[in-house]
Amino acid sequence: MRVLFHEMGNKAKIGLLLLMATFMGCNTLKKVGDDELLLTKNSVFADDEKIRDETISSLIVQKPNSNLLGYPLRLNLYNLAKENPDSSFQNWLYRKEKREKRLNRLLSKKQVVRLQESFVVKGASEFLKRIGEAPVVIDTSLSQKTVDRIKAYYNSKGYFNNTGAYEIEKSRRKKRAQIAYKINLGKPYVIDTVYKNILSPDLDSIYKSTADLSLIKKDDQFDLTQFNLERERLTALFRNSGVYNFQESSINYDISRDTIKASDDQLMEVQLNIQNPAGTSPTDSTNTYKVHRFNKINIYSDYLIGSSSDSLKSIEYEDYTIFYNDELKYKPKALADAIFFESDSIYRDLDRIRTYRQITNLNTFKYPNVEFIPDSTDTQLNTNIYLAPRPKFSLGLNFDVTHSNIQRLGTALSASVITRNVFGGAETLNITARGAIGLLSDVAAFSGETFTSEIGGDINITFPRIWFPINTEKIIPYYMLPQSRFLVGTNFQQNIGLDRQTLNTILSYNWSPNLRLKHNIELMNVEFVRNTNPENFFNIYQNTFNNLDQIADQIQDDPQYADFFDIDEDTSEPILRIPGGADDFIDAVQNGEIPEINEEDTREVNSIEERQQRLTENNLIFASSYTYTKNSKSDVNDNDFYQIRAKIESAGNALSLSSSFIPFNENEDGQLLVFGVPFSQYIKTELDYIKHWGLGGSEVFALRSFLGLAIPYGNAESIPFVRSYFAGGSNDNRAWNAYELGPGSTNNLNDFNEANLKIALNFEYRFPIAGDLKGALFADAGNIWNVFDNEDNPDAIFSGFASLADIALGSGMGLRYDFSYFVFRLDVGFKTYNPALEQSRRWFSEYNFRNSVLNVGINYPF
Repeated sequence: MRVLFHEMGNKAKIGLLLLMATFMGCNTLKKVGDDELLLTKNSVFADDEKIRDETISSLIVQKPNSNLLGYPLRLNLYNLAKENPDSSFQNWLYRKEKREKRLNRLLSKKQVVRLQESFVVKGASEFLKRIGEAPVVIDTSLSQKTVDRIKAYYNSKGYFNNTGAYEIEKSRRKKRAQIAYKINLGKPYVIDTVYKNILSPDLDSIYKSTADLSLIKKDDQFDLTQFNLERERLTALFRNSGVYNFQESSINYDISRDTIKASDDQLMEVQLNIQNPAGTSPTDSTNTYKVHRFNKINIYSDYLIGSSSDSLKSIEYEDYTIFYNDELKYKPKALADAIFFESDSIYRDLDRIRTYRQITNLNTFKYPNVEFIPDSTDTQLNTNIYLAPRPKFSLGLNFDVTHSNIQRLGTALSASVITRNVFGGAETLNITARGAIGLLSDVAAFSGETFTSEIGGDINITFPRIWFPINTEKIIPYYMLPQSRFLVGTNFQQNIGLDRQTLNTILSYNWSPNLRLKHNIELMNVEFVRNTNPENFFNIYQNTFNNLDQIADQIQDDPQYADFFDIDEDTSEPILRIPGGADDFIDAVQNGEIPEINEEDTREVNSIEERQQRLTENNLIFASSYTYTKNSKSDVNDNDFYQIRAKIESAGNALSLSSSFIPFNENEDGQLLVFGVPFSQYIKTELDYIKHWGLGGSEVFALRSFLGLAIPYGNAESIPFVRSYFAGGSNDNRAWNAYELGPGSTNNLNDFNEANLKIALNFEYRFPIAGDLKGALFADAGNIWNVFDNEDNPDAIFSGFASLADIALGSGMGLRYDFSYFVFRLDVGFKTYNPALEQSRRWFSEYNFRNSVLNVGINYPF
């Protein structure tokens, strides 16, 4: 992509300047009439104080045209459209006497008619109108409507005597004006006395028990919002206290106030009325709301719509009667654990919601149907729960096409078979097989291979409960949607990296106390990584090899070291032989056999050898972790929310403790071996925080911060590559490619840079452009460092606050197109501050398209 930007050169710049000139040359007032005024700004004043509240702004009917960084892009796009393209075409066609005849001979009469309907003549203007925005011309009727809406809003806040008007303030600029809405509030009304009129004795008794929690209180200023919240509170209270059929519409308020007389004490009396159910007489004392208790609870385990219940069999289990056809396919306990109604207990809406959630969590039934039938006394409920089973088996197929800086083109196919209710307890078994093949890019095809391939599979079983020897129901009740997952998987990768085989086993638990909070424990996460082609290291990690070969240039002409070298076919120069020559050279340097190599180069060779050992060694990881996730987002349209994720992971401790009574073998470095492989031992912590602020409309300011640290100890001197951190990429610092940035101020010495400490900060301003097309401006800061491990390069080590000067900064812009189901994202990142450069060149020296990075992604980065 960098080459593409470079080749565009002056032509791209000239084209961009012409495009900018076209837009800048657009007449913003082109479609504003002589007797019309373009609205440029709205202001709202309450008692001469300017109001900036978003709620008030949302009441304004007419708002100025949207702008992009101060430029009315959509308005000028609209102005580019022809007002009457049909008439324009006709005028052009008949402007010259013989033009129509010539076109008819050249294209045919039918094609000339089609030309009038073509995109060039008509479609382009329709497209520009669709993505553009018509000029907002001041309409006084809409201005008065805005005044009425603002007055009504302040009425709802107790300012019943408010008055309002609008003023049009013409601008010095031609045909432009702004509107000032001015409201005189007056004195607000205050609640003096609150009475109640509750017809149902049961409701009256419930209300008295929580009267002190009422949101409508004496001496409070009238606020309609509080009255609505109180109605919601009472509805939830009654429906969770046994009144299953209570309706919010039964609650209303009578308010007595004097709106004519203006005195120092503008007081009002409030009467709470809770009437009988809809359809009954207000004075009928026999049809009042009553508290209900559960009587009989029936579960229909394989319900089909329209089927007869006469032929069903049944069994009794605890408080439930379970009906089924022929044979009961589910363990009674699995069904009973998903139901939160109990015989002789009062009805609670909370239990109904929890029942729906847990049945859905079983992943075995479709959305359930729950029926409540009151008995003749109207105090007890007979409950029918209809469960329609989902298909026993289902097949899933996925096909993906990918592109990256490593693969020119990659394809992946996966197939999965899902089996539900495997053991009769609503367990779900998922067996997945996957395969991938890709065409390597020139950057990655170091070893002469042109393709990469991958094959793997998983067996994953999920239990809708905590699968543990000790009963955890009191600590983690079923309404928290507990799940246990056991996974066994393997993966084989060839022709990229060192070729790798991975085996992993996971036993994890997760539960959600509420919709916004989730806990996850991985009790066991065992991963074995075997590099099957370690001798290919220097073919793959070319930058590392080039550094080693450059050091070896000092002895390439010495005959006694001729065995270390081959002749490069392209340059006819000596080059270290891979792998034998490179390894022999490293051994000779480390043994002090080459006096020509100075102390600094010796340290570099030692560092290269440590990296080779680390990346070619097999890894065995026995880890456990806990993750806490909280998300305050209420729905998909919520633009004001935060999300926090905290994780702590520990590896190797159980094996280390076991070594005290189980004899483990040791390698020459004193590391304990399991199955001939030294196990990893470390502790790792992560904190990830995301915050979004809605700025009105579709504008959002988003922030993300991340801090991660992994500390090796005991049986390990470094963190396994698969558990380490990297920087750069489309979801990280977008001015660098993945693995390019860091560690610290090192200058891309390695091909895949990683470390065990990471700090990242991301800022993004998102704004609408036209229709579903959105834009973004962003700044990404962060880096990775080594700390508490065996790294000895000071430029890569975090040594305190002074190392924060190594935080890289990237900035840029992006486009997003919202397809509803996903967002396609295109970002261009520019290196703003590069800590790998010398001090005088760190700021903006690479801030150009030549050094930019194009990122393509799906959905927002955070």
